Amino acid sequence: MTTRIVDSADVSPDAVVGDGSSVWHLAQVREQAVLGEGCVIGRGAYIGTGVQLGDHCKVQNYALVYEPARLGDGVFVGPAAVLTNDTFPRAINPDGSLKSAHDWEAVGVTVGTGASIGARAVCVAPVTIGAWATVAAGAVVTRDVPPHALMVGVPARQVGWVGRAGHPLEQTGTPGRLRCPATGTMYTEHDGTLTEEGTS
Repeated sequence: MTTRIVDSADVSPDAVVGDGSSVWHLAQVREQAVLGEGCVIGRGAYIGTGVQLGDHCKVQNYALVYEPARLGDGVFVGPAAVLTNDTFPRAINPDGSLKSAHDWEAVGVTVGTGASIGARAVCVAPVTIGAWATVAAGAVVTRDVPPHALMVGVPARQVGWVGRAGHPLEQTGTPGRLRCPATGTMYTEHDGTLTEEGTS
């Protein structure tokens, strides 16, 4: 696999970019960031210091992934989405002095395998987005998201479930059983948790 970093990208020599990954125009990848294999970092995207991405992640144009975010394999971050890192943001301290990096502690967003963050969505740290969940475009996530949950709105609320293919799951004739319209995979819902049938 060929790794491609275009000339206009700003990639720290202290960053690790996995085989087959692409970093496009005007993107910035900071010190100690780690990108897995086959990742795509879009135009103008920002990957903060020490951020970790799994394999085959896509961070679309102008998305901002602030440290110390952790993204699993196959995570999608849509255009202009933001993963924040400051729970109580201020430019200055109570005495009026300008805040420096030593005046606050960064907290990160964690995103599970296969999850998707829609365009212009905001995930307010520290939250965890469960595996295969979908955060709709423009949503603002302020609390943890269960695996496979479909989240919409401001603040984000769960309106359904999605399968691995990203399609909303459909109810079947049996309570608590749902079906993916794209793959036919069956899921069981119990006490706010979704389980793919045939897995443990």
